[in-house]
Amino acid sequence: MKLAMPFTWRHTPGLSAFTTLILLFLYAPLVILVIYSFNANRLVTVWTTFSFDWFAQVAQNEDIRRAAWNSIVIAIVATIASTVIATAGALALERGTLRFGRSTVSAMIALPLIVPEIIVAITTLIFFSSIGMHNGLINLMIAHTVFCIPFALLPIQARLRDMGGVLEEAGRDLYASEWQLFRRITLPLLAPAIAAGGLMAFVVSLDDFLISLMVSGAGSTTLPVYVYGMMRLGVTPEVNAISTILLAVSLVFVTAALLLGRRDNKE
Repeated sequence: MKLAMPFTWRHTPGLSAFTTLILLFLYAPLVILVIYSFNANRLVTVWTTFSFDWFAQVAQNEDIRRAAWNSIVIAIVATIASTVIATAGALALERGTLRFGRSTVSAMIALPLIVPEIIVAITTLIFFSSIGMHNGLINLMIAHTVFCIPFALLPIQARLRDMGGVLEEAGRDLYASEWQLFRRITLPLLAPAIAAGGLMAFVVSLDDFLISLMVSGAGSTTLPVYVYGMMRLGVTPEVNAISTILLAVSLVFVTAALLLGRRDNKE
């Protein structure tokens, strides 16, 4: 009697074709956007010749440069602050003496990942308005920092959990202080995860739209918000060029974060 082969979802008929269609649906618009950002024609849907003119115009636009500078400054500050807080939080959760409520604290930290961003944006705006804080750039830095903490925390916490405490216990047996343990053992082992978390936080902050739209004030417009304002007048080649630049920057940082995470797992 011939035994029946166990069912595996990978061998489902039509799965490859269905997966291909889904990927085309998701990524074809991105490919089209990138292609037409190099179109010399002012009409975004009519291809004529290959050109870098729109990228040059974007680079020469003072308002776009100002919005991009705001985005970069906010992203750098939010990345540094959120990564430091995330590292301290991960150490407290994984190496601290908290006996009860650890899962509750972890859930609260991860709340921005679960709650719709529009709710986070509205509540952040209400909070700043209630305390009378109306400094656009500082408000955005604080809001982005809080929103980016979970993205920086997850890889750091995962690395700490995988490391275990054997090496740190060995250091304590050799009479090392807690600061020496952190500086010579914990921090070097955590460095790839901290870098990966920081890169993810930078990308999240740089690309954020909803929180920036709600919280930003006069003179603190970020690049995604500026692009949204341009699109209200219609899609133009400049919008395609800016979107291509943002996409390229995001891909570089996300790829770097993934490579760091993979290297971290191998070690």
